[in-house]
Amino acid sequence: MEVLEYGNSGASVVLVQPVGEHELSGMEREVDIIRNNTNIDFGLLAFKVSDWNKELSPWKAPAVFGNDDFGDGAVNTLNEILSYCKDRSRRYVIGGYSLAGLFSLWAAYQTDIFSGVAAASPSIWFPGFKEYMEENPIRSSTVYLSLGDKEEKTRNMVMAKVGERIRDAYERLHEFGVNCVLEWNAGNHFKDAEVRTAKGFSWVVNN
Repeated sequence: MEVLEYGNSGASVVLVQPVGEHELSGMEREVDIIRNNTNIDFGLLAFKVSDWNKELSPWKAPAVFGNDDFGDGAVNTLNEILSYCKDRSRRYVIGGYSLAGLFSLWAAYQTDIFSGVAAASPSIWFPGFKEYMEENPIRSSTVYLSLGDKEEKTRNMVMAKVGERIRDAYERLHEFGVNCVLEWNAGNHFKDAEVRTAKGFSWVVNN
C-alpha cells in the first residue's frame, strides 16, 4: 500500500487517513484547511487504497449500488496502518470520508492506538454495523461524525438509512461517555469531501 506524507512528519500528532485515487487531488487543500483551523502541529499519513470496497470493508456484504460486492479486507488494511503507528509517545487520530469514514470508526473498536476518530459522511448504513456498535465498546475517547443534509434523501433503500443510523451512532457513543459531536453539512454525499474531512480532523485534534 502506497503511503503519502503531508504536514510535519516529526510532529507529535499524526493524522491517519485511508484514501482512494480520486481523493489525492484534494489532499493539499485538506491539509491547509486543518492548518487554518488548529494551532496544533501535525503530520498526515495518507494510505492509498486500490480496491475501495474490499480493503475498507470490515466484513463481506452484497453490493448496494452497481455490481461490486463489499469484501472483508479491513483487517489487513488496519494491520498495515498499525505498522506505522507504533510510537506510543505520539497521538494518532484516524479519519476518512465515506467508506473510509466507516473503516475509521470500525478501527476504533479494534485498537486503542487511536485517541480520536474523524468519520466524515461515513457509510454507516453498512449492513450489520449498527448491531456491531451496539454489541462492542469503542476504544477511542473522541469521535467526530458528520453527514450531508441531503444524504438520506436517496432512492437507494439501504443508503437511505444513513441519517437514522448516524443519529443512533451519536446517541450510542454519547451513552458510552465518548466526547462526540454530530455535524450536519449542506449538500449530498459528493459535495466538498476534503472540506468535510478537514473539519472532522480539526475538531478532533482541538478536543
